[in-house]
Amino acid sequence: MTSYQAHDEQLLQINGIELCTQSFGDPAAPALLLIGGAEASMDWWDDEFCERLAGGGRRVIRYDTRDTGRSTTFPPGKPPYGGDALLADAVGLLDELGIAAAHIVGVSMGGAIAQHLAVYHPDRVASLTLIATGPDGPSGPSRPDLPPMSQELAEKFARGGDDAPDWSDREAVIAYYSDGERTFAGTIPVDEDRVRRVVGRAWDRSPAMASAQNHWQLEGGKPVRDRLGEITAPTLVLHGTADPLFPYGHGEALAREIRGARLVPLEGMGHQMPPRDLWDTTIAEILSVSGGGRP
Repeated sequence: MTSYQAHDEQLLQINGIELCTQSFGDPAAPALLLIGGAEASMDWWDDEFCERLAGGGRRVIRYDTRDTGRSTTFPPGKPPYGGDALLADAVGLLDELGIAAAHIVGVSMGGAIAQHLAVYHPDRVASLTLIATGPDGPSGPSRPDLPPMSQELAEKFARGGDDAPDWSDREAVIAYYSDGERTFAGTIPVDEDRVRRVVGRAWDRSPAMASAQNHWQLEGGKPVRDRLGEITAPTLVLHGTADPLFPYGHGEALAREIRGARLVPLEGMGHQMPPRDLWDTTIAEILSVSGGGRP
């Protein structure tokens, strides 16, 4: 096994639950913690993506947030925890792994967690990368300076409806997530084969995949937008130019409000994990902000 490939998954006791985590690369290398978005198990951080980061001299760590993958899950409905618990889990994971400070990469909801981590635990953040996210805080009229979601997406949300799949049906779940990817994609065509592979693997690993829906019901956690100016860690903002949920102005706001932040537009990307077409740029930028290294 080459030094940058995956190590075995681990189940760690953290904050009274189990979190499943996996690392890539040299355990002695600088740690880089990947925090996923809502509903997303660690499978959405592709193996090859992690291997390439590890090949740049990083100890890359991905994990299933609670209610995803092999981590502890709760019955779908009203989760018995709030948003603060996800922050505490990230800190607890660093503690359990013996990592004093890590380079933090968060996407979407994971980007909000990363912002809280940088504000409330600045000593644990060596650098900060925020992908497809915006200044953390309530949406709507309280943020009139930020562009709203696309009209098409707003109309889809307004229609509502219970379109959840039969979670016991692997193909139905793959179709459900594939439709979601198309909904939030930008102008880069969705890689249907990749989505099938990722969702199929997540389904195979997840005893209770429906529980991930709990992420949409989380409450609690004080917004930190008014404290973003306190962040001192080197910060990279990667934002899709075609994001229908958090239009590009959200990335621009983060770059303005976090001192010294570097904003890199990802052309054609929507509200999603960076597509393979953008990996060269994404990986090179993450390695750069986290201290250099080769892609």
